[in-house]
Amino acid sequence: MSFAENLKKLPGISHLAAINLLDAEGNVVASIENKQGSQGSLAVYNHLAQTYGSINGEAARKGLEIFAEHTDDARLHAGKHPNIDRLIAVEAGQPALRVKHVFAI
Repeated sequence: MSFAENLKKLPGISHLAAINLLDAEGNVVASIENKQGSQGSLAVYNHLAQTYGSINGEAARKGLEIFAEHTDDARLHAGKHPNIDRLIAVEAGQPALRVKHVFAI
């Protein structure tokens, strides 16, 4: 299935302003905002956090499946898709990331 088809199956994100990704020390290493161009990534990371509790190896593998054709493009063009690159790094053994939801007001 394509990313667009996969995205339709994920929970809504209207309640979120952003998701912050934290390293083991609690430092914010990335933020994914609820804005045009990053809403798909926000939906994927939200789903992974709800399902797996963090962005660990298993979550990363599932996320790469959900991103579908974009995962292939990210593997060919490192840096083009930073949110996918992050999942590739975790899948390859980088430490898991904790997720902190930032709720919309």
